[in-house]
Amino acid sequence: MQHIFIVGSKGIPGAYGGYETFVDKLTEYHQHNENLKYHVACKDTKAFDEEYHNARCFHIKVPNIGPAQAIYYDVAALKHCCDYIQENKIEKPIIYILACRIGPFMGYFTRKIHKLGGVVFVNPDGHEWLRAKWPAPVRKYWKISEQLMTKYADLMVCDSKNIEKYIQESYVGYAPETTYIAYGAETRKSILADDDEKLLNWYSEKGLSAKNYYLVVGRFVPENNYETMIREFMVSNTQKTFAIITNVNDKFLAELEEKLHYKADPKIQFVGTVYDQELLMKIRENAYGYFHGHEVGGTNPSLLEALGCTDLNLLLDVGFNRECGEDGALYWSKQPGDLASLIDQADAMPAEEIAALSVKAKQRIQDAYSWQFICDEYEKLFLRNTV
Repeated sequence: MQHIFIVGSKGIPGAYGGYETFVDKLTEYHQHNENLKYHVACKDTKAFDEEYHNARCFHIKVPNIGPAQAIYYDVAALKHCCDYIQENKIEKPIIYILACRIGPFMGYFTRKIHKLGGVVFVNPDGHEWLRAKWPAPVRKYWKISEQLMTKYADLMVCDSKNIEKYIQESYVGYAPETTYIAYGAETRKSILADDDEKLLNWYSEKGLSAKNYYLVVGRFVPENNYETMIREFMVSNTQKTFAIITNVNDKFLAELEEKLHYKADPKIQFVGTVYDQELLMKIRENAYGYFHGHEVGGTNPSLLEALGCTDLNLLLDVGFNRECGEDGALYWSKQPGDLASLIDQADAMPAEEIAALSVKAKQRIQDAYSWQFICDEYEKLFLRNTV
């Protein structure tokens, strides 16, 4: 049996986020696989173990020390892994670290894990050091941390071909070993019917109706280009609504209002968050179109979900997004007027053209991003890369 220790997600079950969904799906699809045993770090206020999807979930108690919590959590989780491996005499373990937060400690832990007969894999995520939310010293730390994680990892598992290329070109001196395995998405439809009371109540509460709104779902941060999307929507000729599903940040919201005065336009609607996954899937399916403005990071979960659900997808034209959408989506730039004209074009598209794009997008997800396919790829990796 191959033991895999996963560090860096908030844990399973019940936490929401890209890494959390990934770990949930990985353990779900492999729960009956007798060759794999998962040990998953979970961030908590108390320490205990539990089983979920046949994985051992070990809870790490994290003190309330502000932004340094994430670094403390990963370091404490790795210490637990090493102790557990030693105590239980586990042979040839794989430690899989999600995100590049603990570079300064990486050399120490890699040496320790090697002494225990194990290997260290790292998922570098996206360009954390480019995110506008971090002040300059923190961005510098993320970049150095990524550099050190790359230096000491046995394998960098990249969820985007663009990220893999970046790692290889940026750290050529370390000659990092890399592989590409994407993030996954569901390929089924929502279990909710068009006349489901839950859906109709949500529409009634938000003043929306099926196929009469454009949608975005994502973190409310500047690098996801909400400013461009809202500005362009306001100057387009569309009569549809722009429904924004996000957890708002009051400071950023105030900045957008000052720049755009979007509150004066009833077409711009911040509709809160939706944690019910079947409802969210149905809302995506019923959108006329989906906007994706992310320009930092690798394969983005919300983009894959949109390509798998929504008929018409309008994506910011950057490498990460083209890699996912290929010819199953429309693309826009941040040039003034570009997205506005694309919205007008989308509004006028014949139904058969939209249907053709929808088929291509869903086939793309089925072929390259279904959770079954992704979990099969991880099984091959974990069973092949034992030392």
